[in-house]
Amino acid sequence: MILDKSPSPREGREQGRGRIQRARQLRALMTLPERKLWAYLRGHRFHGFQFKRQVPIGPYIVDYSCHARKLIIELDGGHHQLPDVKRYDRQRDEFLRAEGYIVLRFNNDEFRNNPDGVLQKILEVLIGPHH
Repeated sequence: MILDKSPSPREGREQGRGRIQRARQLRALMTLPERKLWAYLRGHRFHGFQFKRQVPIGPYIVDYSCHARKLIIELDGGHHQLPDVKRYDRQRDEFLRAEGYIVLRFNNDEFRNNPDGVLQKILEVLIGPHH
């Protein structure tokens, strides 16, 4: 017999509320590079595309999401180079891609040193041939 491990409706609501609260905390605790990237993306400023920040998608909270283009942008700090975190990120990206999202990852130094290059890559994906 296979046991259904999906949460009950009540558990699902509680998990959802927890992710929403965590997303709010993350919005309040954004790093300097995250705040600077958000300044480019917020309020339809980036070529008219709407982005949201710290968005719950499934069991994860993504840094930035353009729902219309199913694009997720992750801005990673140095701890993302640790083996366990890299493994977690791979699993997370696999889940998000299975949900139909494109996942772009940039590290903080890459954005700090070449913001125009990062923004150009984001724009290329947004207007690229796959859309």
